[in-house]
Amino acid sequence: MSTTMRAGLAAAAALAALACASTTFNTTWKSPEAKPLNFKGKKVAALCITKDESVRYGSEDALAREITARGAVGVPAYSLIPKELTQDKDKAKEFLQKAGVAGVVAMRVAGREKELNSTPGGMYWGAPYYSSFWAGGGYYGWAWGGVYSPSYVTTDTIVYVETLIYSMDQDKLVWAGRSETTNPEKVGPFVKELTAKVAAELKKEGLIH
Repeated sequence: MSTTMRAGLAAAAALAALACASTTFNTTWKSPEAKPLNFKGKKVAALCITKDESVRYGSEDALAREITARGAVGVPAYSLIPKELTQDKDKAKEFLQKAGVAGVVAMRVAGREKELNSTPGGMYWGAPYYSSFWAGGGYYGWAWGGVYSPSYVTTDTIVYVETLIYSMDQDKLVWAGRSETTNPEKVGPFVKELTAKVAAELKKEGLIH
């Protein structure tokens, strides 16, 4: 395989890695008074706090689907609270109570940063031009010939998200977590992955089965 082909494959692998978002939790918290959550068949509002309405609607729709997939009845908060009253706490409370919401899963982007990563050029010491120093196409002649195996600099976007779960019956925070996701792309897959991670954490804490 030529050096150019090897470099091309290395670049393709790097780009493929970037295309896959990965989510991990930096920290989580569970209320000392928390009891197992029993939202099965009950309405749970999906709330994504952002002033970008298109992002909010898409995120709440995706989150509501994931909540429903886990046994509750996920409802996007925007469908319960009129847009012009979104930031009116008392009115929002009134609408959620009227809808019979038992819980709220709230998500908010808590930070975003860029991270530069450098992938070194390939080292192929088994190649013919490394086998000898002088003879044939040895290293000396090859190296001075200016052959170059490039490195690749990539930029990762890291998004930090705060996820909170509230019980409306108690008006108390039950669970909270701060996660980081590398290179999230589309809202749907991002929320799906994050929700799966949240569910895993809740199961580990004994809050769901």
